[in-house]
Amino acid sequence: MGRPGAIFLDAVGTLFDVRGSVGDIYSACARRVGVIVPPADLQRAFQQCFASAPPPAFPGVAPQDIPQVEYDYWYRITHQTFAQAGGLAEIGDFAAFFPQVYATFATADPWELYPDVLPVLQHWHGLGIPLGVISNFDGRLYDVLDALGLSPWFRTVTISSRVGAAKPQGEIFQSAWHAQGEPEPPIWHIGDSWTADVLGARGMGWRGIHLCRTGGTPMPDRVTTLTDLILT
Repeated sequence: MGRPGAIFLDAVGTLFDVRGSVGDIYSACARRVGVIVPPADLQRAFQQCFASAPPPAFPGVAPQDIPQVEYDYWYRITHQTFAQAGGLAEIGDFAAFFPQVYATFATADPWELYPDVLPVLQHWHGLGIPLGVISNFDGRLYDVLDALGLSPWFRTVTISSRVGAAKPQGEIFQSAWHAQGEPEPPIWHIGDSWTADVLGARGMGWRGIHLCRTGGTPMPDRVTTLTDLILT
């Protein structure tokens, strides 16, 4: 398909991932206020609560109201997680407790950068290929990318909460393409979700590449590391 006119990447599960688990981080936050909740219980509850929630996209919300809507979205999921796993009564004033949890995920502390990311971004950047992020995330992603040293590599960052559409919806890919200056094809999008990333990108006529870091059945456009996408 030739050298890409632009390369977009997903964020969580592609560039970086949670260090340990969300349950570990929630449990650590609870311990700071003297409450013990097993990380495994919190992780199981979080997975269920997060899976049942819609993606963080808020169509029709005025831009100035989005930060509060993002906060409320995660407040509900986190509250449900602790209600299901235990510890809610011991925490007491959850409204006072939650801000520290929310702020934690805007820092580098809970995230772990994959080792292949920076060398490959540097390689693509050296070839003059414009790079962007497309993620079903909220505004904290800008802070996370800064904290992990990733921001300088990306010309654009497109997030579902600000676009009002989430992958695999075409609107978020279209918004990212416009923000990047409407580069000529071929366009690549790389991510760890077959549905959100690969099928979403292919619906735009882009090359959707499945980054399956745990392995899996070999197939076209499935890689286990970004290093497999080094261009010669």
